[in-house]
Amino acid sequence: MDPALRVAALAHYEELARLGKAVASPVRLQLIDLLRQGPRSVEVLAAQSGVSTANVSQHLQQLRAAHLVANEKQGQRIVYRLASQDVSRFFMCLRQLGESLLPELDRLRDALQVSTEPERAVLLQRIEDGEVTLLDVRPAEEWEAEHLPGAINIPLDELSGRLGELEHATDVVAYCRGPYCPMALTAVDVLRGAGFRAEHLDLGPPDLAHNDDATSALMAANVDATSADRVTATPARRLVRSTP
Repeated sequence: MDPALRVAALAHYEELARLGKAVASPVRLQLIDLLRQGPRSVEVLAAQSGVSTANVSQHLQQLRAAHLVANEKQGQRIVYRLASQDVSRFFMCLRQLGESLLPELDRLRDALQVSTEPERAVLLQRIEDGEVTLLDVRPAEEWEAEHLPGAINIPLDELSGRLGELEHATDVVAYCRGPYCPMALTAVDVLRGAGFRAEHLDLGPPDLAHNDDATSALMAANVDATSADRVTATPARRLVRSTP
């Protein structure tokens, strides 16, 4: 074998290892997950992750060095985003691999009431049939960046004071960032405590946009442009709507 070819073949493992090193941190994985919801400034990422601004900045620099995130200056702020949607897919594939191999994730899935695919299919069918009020409880900027068609946005920290905007006669389905985000579960507790029939959808916009299994196996709602009440069945990735 040509030694130069062998060196080149081995070098590609070193390049891939850069990605592994970059994501070998719970904080950096959390930052990637937050950026899946839309671009964020360093300050917002710090507030949402519970990590100091200085530490968040250092972690973002490592992600940027691995070409997983990009940034731009907007006024006095530095705003970060994922380098591409491939990074979002990579995160989801890593999570799915962990779910298939790591026993501890089974316990976490139970604690966070992560749904099975058949359970999701039933819930998404109800959304498709227009039987429920779809409630996005993420912060407003995340809803503005991307949301599910037909969803109304009441951030979790405002929900208790805005329950009057919801109709008791209609079941409410709350969703947030994805399977391991507790906001939708917390919202369901608030809603049930106020007498609503409520449950949670444990897939967020990024999951539906990039989950090939969901795309092929599940059907979801897409609100017709001419009527907010009319819904048509479409593949799951079409469920995601980006706000201009």
